[in-house]
Amino acid sequence: MLEWIRNKLRPIEARSSGSGYTAQVIAARDSYVSGRRGVAELTATVQSCISLWEGGFAMADVTGTDLLPRQTMAMAARSIALTGEALFLIGDRGLVPATDWDVSTRDGLPRAYRLSIPEAGGGRSMTALAPEVLHLRIGADHVTPWIGTAPLRRSSLTGAMLHAVESALSETFETAPLGSIVAHLPDTGADDMATMRAAFRGRRGSTLVMEGVAQATAAGMNPTIGQKPDQLSPDLSKSMTAETLAAAREGILAAYGVLPSLMNRSATGPVVREAQRQLATWTLQPIAELLADEATAKLGAPVRIDTLRPLQAFDAGGRARALSAIIKTMAEAKEAGLSPGDLAAAFGMVDWKEPE
Repeated sequence: MLEWIRNKLRPIEARSSGSGYTAQVIAARDSYVSGRRGVAELTATVQSCISLWEGGFAMADVTGTDLLPRQTMAMAARSIALTGEALFLIGDRGLVPATDWDVSTRDGLPRAYRLSIPEAGGGRSMTALAPEVLHLRIGADHVTPWIGTAPLRRSSLTGAMLHAVESALSETFETAPLGSIVAHLPDTGADDMATMRAAFRGRRGSTLVMEGVAQATAAGMNPTIGQKPDQLSPDLSKSMTAETLAAAREGILAAYGVLPSLMNRSATGPVVREAQRQLATWTLQPIAELLADEATAKLGAPVRIDTLRPLQAFDAGGRARALSAIIKTMAEAKEAGLSPGDLAAAFGMVDWKEPE
């Protein structure tokens, strides 16, 4: 009996498991920090993709609310392109962007936020419930569904390669003796050679080093041998830098939903229009639908966001031909005496849907 009482009074030692709270917090912070910064986000390729996202969202048609003006839409597009998330506090004067936040969840869904609001004289912190916050996230992980991941985070290898190649090229163009040569001249006096070397010193892209014919021909003193200048510029073609850089850029473009052919200098009108349709249809519009659902749930009114019509992301000629065929079909159906129900059933068989 005493042993049973002693066991009951003994404190229970609690240990955290690999899937416990501590592991989840560490995984969440790791995903949060890693997803907000990428080594390649300052390259021209990434900024070009971000500009396309910004332009597409700024031109979008928003119906159902006045809280998503074009400036806010462009800000949201840039935020999700760089960090995978965009968070706005729903205030009396509109949506207020947050620079940093901590989230409390229940069943994997955000319940409350601790926000950092930017101000000109220094930021301020505040706490808000989930219904007071508009939180858009893309690429959410099942481990941390309340955190979004940026395209660069999901293509870290390509981003790191692009950054490494561009950094190597920038260092090469900064420090390598590009355009410099070793010129071989007949031997003269020591003073004359020193004067000639000083005359060429520091002239980037011109003769950098001079040596006499005697040194160039192993002291054979033959003035007719070794007269061809030696090139000091590095041969970058053997390092396959151009191919590696092109592949990394194409990988980044694909991660952002941009067809690599859009950045080809020989791209023509049809290619540009197809790349525009690809970007709007498979990348921008799905994100716009996520934002519309979030705004509908938080703002209390049905919100619709359309990026396809403003970007003209469709085949105008094909639509004109389709409209002509539809009108002709409807006229023939009317002449045949078909009822509107029969016509609607026929359209349903080919997956046509009446506009809402």
